[in-house]
Amino acid sequence: MSPLPEAYEKLRARGKDLALLGATTGLLSWDQETLLPPKGHSFRAEQSSLLAGISHRLATHTDIARWLDECESTSLPPHSPEAAAIARWRHDYHRATRIPAELVEENELAIGLSRTAWVEARKNSHFPTFAPHLEKLLSLSRQMADLWGYADQPYDALLEGYEPGWLTRDVTALFAKLRPRLVAIAEKAFALPQPPSRKTLRGHYPRADQEKFLQLLLPKIGFDINAGRLDSSTHPFCSGLGPGDTRMTTRYDENDFMVSLYGVLHEAGHGLYDQGLPESQLGTPLGQAASLGIHESQSRLWENRIGRSRSFWKSWWPDFTRAFTDLTGHKHEDCWRASNAVERSFIRVEADEVTYDLHILLRFELETQLLKGDLSVHDLPAAWNELFEKLLGLKVPDDARGCLQDIHWSLGGFGYFPTYTLGNLTSSQLWQAANRDIPTLPTSVENRDYQPLLRWLREKVHSHGRRYPAAELVQRATGKPLDPEAHLKVLESKVQELSQ
Repeated sequence: MSPLPEAYEKLRARGKDLALLGATTGLLSWDQETLLPPKGHSFRAEQSSLLAGISHRLATHTDIARWLDECESTSLPPHSPEAAAIARWRHDYHRATRIPAELVEENELAIGLSRTAWVEARKNSHFPTFAPHLEKLLSLSRQMADLWGYADQPYDALLEGYEPGWLTRDVTALFAKLRPRLVAIAEKAFALPQPPSRKTLRGHYPRADQEKFLQLLLPKIGFDINAGRLDSSTHPFCSGLGPGDTRMTTRYDENDFMVSLYGVLHEAGHGLYDQGLPESQLGTPLGQAASLGIHESQSRLWENRIGRSRSFWKSWWPDFTRAFTDLTGHKHEDCWRASNAVERSFIRVEADEVTYDLHILLRFELETQLLKGDLSVHDLPAAWNELFEKLLGLKVPDDARGCLQDIHWSLGGFGYFPTYTLGNLTSSQLWQAANRDIPTLPTSVENRDYQPLLRWLREKVHSHGRRYPAAELVQRATGKPLDPEAHLKVLESKVQELSQ
């Protein structure tokens, strides 16, 4: 292959500058969620707003248009990684230049203030504290959607930022297909004569013991603890700040150690993806995740396919009982059943695998209505409670366990939630393909050897970055387009196992 054009190297250099700025912003966000003193949030919002404006102006400079034109006029092989990177750069530049820097700064400042109000509102279960901030962020999101343009409704433009190529009508059709099957599977689980429950394991699990166990678990599944760290926050998250620096958080419940366990396995899936992206491509789209749905597929795979398997509980049981004395009266089979219990519950991040996507359907339906103006912010709590009872059969007792439970809307993350379900579907399909390609995978998992699985994911997913659109990446990794059937069969099989 001939040498890359000079313009490509200039794009890469600009991209690295933007990656460094993004990492700096990410570090400020991590600090805000973990260590920032309460009185520092307003000033932090100003800092984040300033950095967002600087980054946006660098990302939309006319030099980039010229460099892209030069690259597109060269004879790069059409299917080369570099040609794919240029196509992704063009997509991002076109999208970024639709939005003025001043609107980006205003939105970032509003997010900073909104996030602080959300924490207070959630703590006090008082939606009116957060409502004006939600109104503001919705207004700003509608403005940006109008500037980006959309095929059918404003939500399309926001969804494109997380899952390029998907439209609201596509997600609606997918969820319409999933909903009756998910409800039927859940109802079958609810009707089990002796349904398992996590409540049977409630005891005293000191936070220090949980932390010690998680520090043992993380390197075993492949997470490089010398290139990352684990902290606590109100809402668990993972930030891949850059090479050698991946930050994760979880939250702890001393009565239920599974809260932190599955929070960490979930976020570690994100972290393994971030640590597996090619460091040599920092600053190019080839060094970025393919999409949020693909990112979620990694977290859900490690959380559910590994962490909720019989093999996991059996192989880790001696360590669990050493770490938690309150487990000594139980068997690993008890914990496996409890970890897979299908129960009506209020909190999405603690929901079981069967009901989880019902929580996503609810959020998707409500946020599309909010964006279109069919639902007012004032009416959101009542609408949430009504739909929640319809889907999950529970009366929501307060806003903290209702419409205030997630951080996403306080961060202006409209369009984010569908990626969780896309991630669930993808994770099951990837797991199916990994077992096909690695006949010895069940044995290695039973022996706590997760390297064959991680190597497969590195090869099939992580190493490609954004070279391929998410749909093509799934096709290449699994041999077929994304198909909900693999995931639905996993759920049906799980309920069947629990009935035995």
